[in-house]
Amino acid sequence: MPAWTALAVVVAMAVTGLAYAQSRVSLIPIAPKANASAHYVGSQACQSCHQEVYARWSKTKMANVVRDPKLHPDAVLADFSKPNPIVTFSLKDVDFVYGSGWKQRFFHKVGDTYIPYPAQWDVTHKSWSRYHVPDKGGDWWGPLYPDPKGDNSGRPTGPLCDGCHSVAYNIATSKPTEWNVGCEMCHGPGSEHAAHPARDNILNPARMDYIHANDTCIQCHSQGQPLKNPIEGKYYDWPVGYHVGLNLADFWKLEPHKLGELSFTHFPDGTAHKNRMQGNDFVQSLMYARGVTCFSCHDPHGTPNQAILRKPMGQVCLGCHVANGPNGPHAVSIEAHTHHKAGSPGSDCVACHMPKIQQTIADVNVAAHTFRFITPADSDALKIPNACNACHKDKTTAWTAEALAHWSDRSPWRMAN
Repeated sequence: MPAWTALAVVVAMAVTGLAYAQSRVSLIPIAPKANASAHYVGSQACQSCHQEVYARWSKTKMANVVRDPKLHPDAVLADFSKPNPIVTFSLKDVDFVYGSGWKQRFFHKVGDTYIPYPAQWDVTHKSWSRYHVPDKGGDWWGPLYPDPKGDNSGRPTGPLCDGCHSVAYNIATSKPTEWNVGCEMCHGPGSEHAAHPARDNILNPARMDYIHANDTCIQCHSQGQPLKNPIEGKYYDWPVGYHVGLNLADFWKLEPHKLGELSFTHFPDGTAHKNRMQGNDFVQSLMYARGVTCFSCHDPHGTPNQAILRKPMGQVCLGCHVANGPNGPHAVSIEAHTHHKAGSPGSDCVACHMPKIQQTIADVNVAAHTFRFITPADSDALKIPNACNACHKDKTTAWTAEALAHWSDRSPWRMAN
């Protein structure tokens, strides 16, 4: 190799190395600074300047988590017209309805908090079912809030729910600044920004490193416990004291899990077993480690797509994962990778990498967020549902394993473990 060529290679490598090093700087976790003098003003204060975003957000499930049925009769999805032995209350007794996607629960006010009634509406099956967390064998807080009557009268929403269903819930007054997941839940107190709109006097997760950015969502989309519990004599099931811009890990620990054990919250491999555990899953994923954020795929301000995805489901994945692209899949086409016809359910990225195996109510499940491909061998060894047999319900795991063995582009070592 001529000397000048060797020199050019060395210079190019040095420049590339510098560029790579500079590109890594944005991944260094630096906590964004919150404005200590700002206070909460409510989402309505954002509307005049952010009309389009506000309009989209106002239609999202997050903006409508809890609603007063007297003010919003359209919020009621349940059928109160027919008698049902497990429904011991009437609509006029309901102060808040909670949820609209999979289930709807009903709260009534008792003192300075709310109590859920012991019946819930299954949105998918359009039917009533009992709602009661068992004192043992369920959520960690069950034994700490004994409910001998079985009617949820011992289960206040203030310590158990309201911190994630509102903005700036004050545990001293048992009141929030605003019910529902408003703008300031993700952007911090907005008084100064509302008075003098500027980039540097409001928090924006999109300008944060991936850890703090994802903390904004994980604070509520995870199962865990506050580091200090009880707090002022009560046990809380949400990260008291945390707000966007702080380190979530200083306030919240994710629910622990022992590998190999099936628990109320986890499958034996550590994949989430129940709903509201997207954060528990995601922090285990390679995408989280590579700096992907929740809002790389979802737009919390609202979209017409399922799960407020930025694009229709398949298109979101294919924005980064193209055939023979640097992020894979390593195949000449998507169909060659999935071994299913284009447009078929089996050719959707999420069908294999985000199987619906996490229970939300009855037989209605939501998608896993580890993005792992769960093999039939995993199902046999650890009793974790795999995507193939979830679709091919009439087949055995042996049939699935045999089929995968004939996919020459799959590593036999990975399929066997």
